[in-house]
Amino acid sequence: MQVGVGSGWGGAVVAVALAAVLGGCAKPAHDGGKNASGASATAGSKEARARAAANGGSVGAAGSDCALPVRFDIAEHWKAEAIDAAAESSKSPKDSGGDLTGTPADSFLRQGPVTAACEIDAKPAGHIGFLRVWTGTGTSADAGSVLREFVAAEDSVSEETYHSVRTGGGLTGVEVEYLYTSKLLDETRKETALAVSTPDGPVVLHLGGMDTEEHEAMRPAYELAKRTIELT
Repeated sequence: MQVGVGSGWGGAVVAVALAAVLGGCAKPAHDGGKNASGASATAGSKEARARAAANGGSVGAAGSDCALPVRFDIAEHWKAEAIDAAAESSKSPKDSGGDLTGTPADSFLRQGPVTAACEIDAKPAGHIGFLRVWTGTGTSADAGSVLREFVAAEDSVSEETYHSVRTGGGLTGVEVEYLYTSKLLDETRKETALAVSTPDGPVVLHLGGMDTEEHEAMRPAYELAKRTIELT
């Protein structure tokens, strides 16, 4: 399960995540017969998805907010913050054997074969959600296989649709759209992810959102990243 974590990982991963979940419960439910896949989305939301996001700079290069194997443009007002997974793991509560695996903190720092490396917060732009970057090791890792393991590790997913893509930066990759059902909130929402292979290992770009409506509203920012992603 992935829940939006507030800005600043600062060793309080679990507490902040819980606060985010409870905060999400306070938002009124949307009516109008919209289902989780957005089949009956309003014309306004479709127009918002079609509009190009204004460029707010880039991340990935050395000296940027997140140093990554790739660089890409982020939407205006979105705030990027690097995640030092090793440091956060050392500060997070572990089980009685001293192992982080399987603990709540582990689910926020690792998903399948990749580890959290950067979190780009949409709240300054007026949305509830994140664009997250996950990185892995192994130059021979196939992007499609990595992406399937990433989705499988999220659990409670359905209606996965995979397809090959070529980014504006000349990278080939695999993209997936799927539905994720939160057992805690008993809600289903759309999520999207893109995986590419680099000489430094696989990279996964993931867009969630508090619900499907937020996901669609943030989609232009994801499309901007996908359109501009390239090797650093």
